[in-house]
Amino acid sequence: MAVGSPFLLTLLYWLHMLATVAWLGSLSGLALIFLPAARKSLDLPTYALLLGRIQPRIQQIGWLSLVILGATGMFQMSANPNYHGFLSIDTPWAKAILTKHLAVLVMVALSAWNTWWVLPALHRLTLLRQAGKTPASGEQSRLERQEALLLNLNLALSVIVLALTAWARSS
Repeated sequence: MAVGSPFLLTLLYWLHMLATVAWLGSLSGLALIFLPAARKSLDLPTYALLLGRIQPRIQQIGWLSLVILGATGMFQMSANPNYHGFLSIDTPWAKAILTKHLAVLVMVALSAWNTWWVLPALHRLTLLRQAGKTPASGEQSRLERQEALLLNLNLALSVIVLALTAWARSS
């Protein structure tokens, strides 16, 4: 089945949209609903424990979605009649797609920083507390603010990515 096959393209579009909904839905639910409510409702040890339990699952959904988005997006792009080759930025569609991909790369970098730096640091603080040690004053709140900032930046960028997608589709 060729990439230009209507059935295969439909399947790729569906997988792409499904991954978008999963990634952005979990991101927005976490940033706008879950974390603010949990911060206000739970004491620090309970909040840290809950966050430690849900973050791995959210990360799995996010990173799997990114892999699916990358794979399906490349096939869709190559099948698009507006695609004239790598870094050929000669149409409004190409400009929208390039800008979209740059925004996605920033989102990936922010997610990587959160996944491999901020969340492990928060987890270490929880382990220190469980061991009866006192972490540096203000470290927990600094890391939580950084995590919230990263989530909110990713959320804002996701809105931009969707707008750029709409621009590309209308070009």
